[in-house]
Amino acid sequence: MAAGAVVLRALTGPWQSAVATLADAAAVSATSGPEHVVLAAAGLLAWAVWAWGALGLLLTAASAAPGAAGALARVLSRLVLPTSLRTASGLALGVGLVVAAPTASAAPVTAPATASVPDWPTDDASSGPALPDWPNAPDRGEHVVEPGECLWQIAEHRLEAAGASPTAADVASAVDRWWSANADVIGPDPDLIHPGQVLLPPADSTPSTTAHPLRSTR
Repeated sequence: MAAGAVVLRALTGPWQSAVATLADAAAVSATSGPEHVVLAAAGLLAWAVWAWGALGLLLTAASAAPGAAGALARVLSRLVLPTSLRTASGLALGVGLVVAAPTASAAPVTAPATASVPDWPTDDASSGPALPDWPNAPDRGEHVVEPGECLWQIAEHRLEAAGASPTAADVASAVDRWWSANADVIGPDPDLIHPGQVLLPPADSTPSTTAHPLRSTR
């Protein structure tokens, strides 16, 4: 609206001169010509439209105020402005706020001093021992199942680690002993073990040549 006032003043001159011209229209028409009277009337009309828009913008802004002042502004805006002009005024205010926001955000903001808080609790005496993401095998020789492993592989590797050269029958017997020792963890199907399960080694891990009906899980 301020820019509109500047443009109107440059094109039509101050509104006071237009009022003076219209007040003495006959003399101005006789001396300068009737076109000066017409231009003064057009300029005054433009100033009236500008004043109406400025009033609507002011009432639209004041209608957001709480209490009786805001209520009065809302009533006056409905009386003075049609719905379309009220909408245009609200849009103009919104555009003004959007344009002014980058200027306001450019001002330096001093953040309040706050104590540094770690994102994750530190491993100190008060927080207790740190828990690993993956369970480590304890000292009793337990085995933590890794992805892709089966009970046959685990039993065979344990026999080989003990210095034996196990046959298929030896491994099958060891698989049965591993399953028996960890039935509560593995469940009813020895072929189905899951990564992360901790398996206890059987009490007797020596190779045995006794055939066992358990099918191979290789």
